[in-house]
Amino acid sequence: MSSPCGRYVIIFNGEIYNHQDIREDLLAAGHSTWKGHSDTETLLTAISAWGVERSLKATVGMFAFALWDRAARSLTLARDRLGERPLYYGIQNGTFLFASELKAFHAHPSFTSQIDRQALASYFQLSVVPTPQSIYRQIYKLPPATWLTIHRNDIVSRTLPTPSPYWSLKEIVGNAQADLFTGSHDEAAGELDRLLRISIKGQMLSDVPLGAFLSGGIDSSTIVALMQSQSSDPIKTFTIGFDEKGFNEADHARLVAKHLGTAHTELLLRPEQAMDVIPKLPSIYDEPFADVSQIPTFLVSELARQHVTVSLSGDGGDELFGGYNRYTRATHIWRQFGWMPYSVRAAVARILMSCPPAVWDQVLDGLRFLVPSGWRYSMAGSKIHKIADMLGSRSADEIYFRLLSRWGEGETPLASGVEQDGAGFSNIINVPESLTDLEHRMMYLDSVTYLPNDILVKVDRAAMANSLEARAPFLDHRVIEFAWRLPLRFKIDGGRGKLVLNSVLNKYVPRSITSRPKAGFAVPIDTWLRGPLKLWANDLLDPSVLRNQGYLSDAVVGKKWGEHLSGKRNWSAQIWSIVMFQAWLSTQ
Repeated sequence: MSSPCGRYVIIFNGEIYNHQDIREDLLAAGHSTWKGHSDTETLLTAISAWGVERSLKATVGMFAFALWDRAARSLTLARDRLGERPLYYGIQNGTFLFASELKAFHAHPSFTSQIDRQALASYFQLSVVPTPQSIYRQIYKLPPATWLTIHRNDIVSRTLPTPSPYWSLKEIVGNAQADLFTGSHDEAAGELDRLLRISIKGQMLSDVPLGAFLSGGIDSSTIVALMQSQSSDPIKTFTIGFDEKGFNEADHARLVAKHLGTAHTELLLRPEQAMDVIPKLPSIYDEPFADVSQIPTFLVSELARQHVTVSLSGDGGDELFGGYNRYTRATHIWRQFGWMPYSVRAAVARILMSCPPAVWDQVLDGLRFLVPSGWRYSMAGSKIHKIADMLGSRSADEIYFRLLSRWGEGETPLASGVEQDGAGFSNIINVPESLTDLEHRMMYLDSVTYLPNDILVKVDRAAMANSLEARAPFLDHRVIEFAWRLPLRFKIDGGRGKLVLNSVLNKYVPRSITSRPKAGFAVPIDTWLRGPLKLWANDLLDPSVLRNQGYLSDAVVGKKWGEHLSGKRNWSAQIWSIVMFQAWLSTQ
């Protein structure tokens, strides 16, 4: 679309939820020539009147765009605050390339699809390729909340400009912690309710059918409750479940939907349906991506798209309000055992790890009647292994990096000579000094790494593959800024997280319905790899194939695969990262 003044041309992907408010401001300033009602036209007019940076700061939305300035002969790229919409760019063979999908680069004759070995090392640390890296050399992800402008001279000199931030979570957190909310818990819940209502109202504006994902957990239930409270018609809600113990959340979602009166659709999946998705994953995600919940995310998006075109989600609630179990568990473990000499903690960790998760599950299931309900968790054996890994940390902050790293200290599946220093965490260690609590530091790190690199990528690609638009009301920057003003005790206390968010939800849904252990969006991939996926994985992990490719150590991979198949250890996370890379590589 071209701007009214004719100077700018834009390619825009996304939604600006407050574009009507921006349009009113522009009208008040005398900009009264409008051809239509789209947010793209509003953005173009704002840029013409205010410039790029001021316009970006005025937006509430999820987007990526490329803006050509005919007068300056320059190209500007920009991305939303949290990175909900993707944008890749780089200079190769004297050509500046940019696209919202990596597969688009393959169409250009200047593109060279050479794997970035450092990005590959990052991938095996984190199961994702983190921003600003991409799997290809000289191609990068534009960081969230930034913009850059490139001129012809930059391309000739093959010099990429440094992206400029128009919003900084680090600054937001620093300012928020210096101006903490001083009201009561109930007042905080009331203000959060108000801000979420504003966000949800803006995101419910749509000229196509709209619904919501509903897992029955706190985050999605809160979003659906606030949607239903602002709608005269039943909100369409969607959930999927697996007919396997410990992996089915459909019952919880059904209870919430019944209480709220939504038009609920659920699908109980057979393993075969889920596994049918796996061959599609390399194309959907464009680069190696190994969060196994990508499978149910695709399937619930597929289900929702049969009924709606836009679906709201609860993504972001865990990072903002302390929902992940690792926040409380890591703090508890360190307070209880951090005083011990490292050698003693490491010995205890080895003992705990020596027992496979499946055995722990059997033992703890037999002792379930002795365990308080608040400490009962699905997949307890895997969580014990995570606790053991935390015990082996040398410092409190190291716990976080161990929890996110798929491979232990000194371990790697990479072949000898392949770049080992992936620098997967190098751009996230700079935590605001005002965050003195381990829980808050972990929440911040998740917000700048796990959320944009994993969660939002997973949802965006799965939804887009089904022509579904996913929106996340928690990621409204006004909600984020308020959440960081809240003292930690409003989020986490006594081993429980999301306290203030629970208070909001309990206005609409009784605690008896939503009070349950957090399970996550999981699939039983460990048993599938030993069963119906075994032959598929065997082909991908063939030692001769690995040696010929030269990226992975056939000895390391073979050892992990053998131990997993025997049931001696659960290496499903590590194996999944390997087979997802191999599956992606086979498409190149």
